[in-house]
Amino acid sequence: MTNQNFSNHARYRPLHHFIITPLTLIGVIWSVLHAFGDDLSTFDRLFPVIIALALFLLGIQARLYGNENQDRIIRLELRLRYFHLTGQSFTEKESQLRRGQIVALRFASDEEFLSLLDRAIAEGMTSKEIKVAIQSWRGDYWRV
Repeated sequence: MTNQNFSNHARYRPLHHFIITPLTLIGVIWSVLHAFGDDLSTFDRLFPVIIALALFLLGIQARLYGNENQDRIIRLELRLRYFHLTGQSFTEKESQLRRGQIVALRFASDEEFLSLLDRAIAEGMTSKEIKVAIQSWRGDYWRV
């Protein structure tokens, strides 16, 4: 397994990204195009659109649930790391950070975590800026 870094940390799930989402999107487009043809009742025209749209949104929502759960786990992980490194609660620092900043800080090594945390708060760094600033990347190979 190659070492994770800023340029290769994004993760694609082929089944989700390249099969399920495109197929359901094609279903939505096809059903919308066919809803305006034929001599069908309004219900018969719209029902396939509703079903296709529901299937598309179901796939997106399932992905969002996984990402939100992972973000909660990362927040708990950072609380534990911060306490382990400082012996103090992360609550005050956490309240000054956005979700994306917290997720990005997860990739910082213990050696640079605290200084990067303070810098992220002071400078209002974006998650991308935080990830680019990391010198010693701590890979997350289990991220959803």
